[in-house]
Amino acid sequence: MQRFIYTAAPMRVVFGDGTLAELGEEVARLGLARVALLVTPSQAARGEALAAQLGPLAAGVIARAAMHAPVEVTEAALAELGAMRADGLVAVGGGSAIGLGKALALRTDLPQVAVPTTYAGSEMTPILGQTAGREKQTIRSAKVLPEVVIYDVALTMGLPPALTATSGLNAMAHAVEALYAPDANPVTSLMAEDSIRALAAALPVLVDRPADRPARAEALRGAWLAGACLGTVTVSLHHKLCHVLGGSFGLPHAETHATVLPHAAAYNVPAAPEAMARVARALGASDAVEGLFALSARIGAPRSLAALGLRESDLDQAAEIAAANPYANPRPVTRQGIRDLLGAAFTGR
Repeated sequence: MQRFIYTAAPMRVVFGDGTLAELGEEVARLGLARVALLVTPSQAARGEALAAQLGPLAAGVIARAAMHAPVEVTEAALAELGAMRADGLVAVGGGSAIGLGKALALRTDLPQVAVPTTYAGSEMTPILGQTAGREKQTIRSAKVLPEVVIYDVALTMGLPPALTATSGLNAMAHAVEALYAPDANPVTSLMAEDSIRALAAALPVLVDRPADRPARAEALRGAWLAGACLGTVTVSLHHKLCHVLGGSFGLPHAETHATVLPHAAAYNVPAAPEAMARVARALGASDAVEGLFALSARIGAPRSLAALGLRESDLDQAAEIAAANPYANPRPVTRQGIRDLLGAAFTGR
């Protein structure tokens, strides 16, 4: 018998099609009277529209969210937040908006409502990845967990195929890693396998038919499960590498996760055979790594770090940073092993 500990996230999840209409009700349920809406600069119009929808419940819009949650952005947003006298936060968007909400909640302890519009999954985790200088720091704290998450299938209908592919593989990476995490347990493993199965089925459909509503719902459900897995177990090699590549070299978040995913899995195959067997089964493939590569190719995801802007001269430094403070991982993390992994991911072989 496996002994395990499972901690469920204490949050309310509202899932459906058109659920954004319930935002005001959820804000009021939390007892909030003036919430700040957090979006990226490109989504400022969406923020203003939601502020109008909320009426007197809206304190204003902070359109500053940026990739990898830079500390300087958070500090500027804190100043705006103070001027608004807001008593809560509503983050609407992908990982950048959700990340800003978490960073502000960590510093202010204000309640949060997260409204994800991609498949990032960050909204389900007590993990904040923020960047100071060229270093991405990972903070795990219950203070950054949103009190409410609203999943609205309608908000994902406009995701273009390229973003659907990378965001979906980003979510799948959470589930794959949950299967080989040192504190994996039967509950999260069930969720992880179902998440991989749902995403693997939905993503090819959405690349061909972006407006397929049932596939959108299945992808969003898979992303929710993947995020819930990541929020319960310890992150491992895959996320460490992606934090290094994003924080220290400025690579785009979802695209980096999509590219690294099969290579991190391949690295761990010898030490995590049961986990990889479950990944293969969920993918409907005979081999986990081959299945991940095939899915990536089928949906047109980026295949190499070089295509994302990493230089070959960066590989040694990236391996050095990743090996200096390794995460728990089934296979021992060595500098040479990481350098070989990154070399393969650089070329996409």
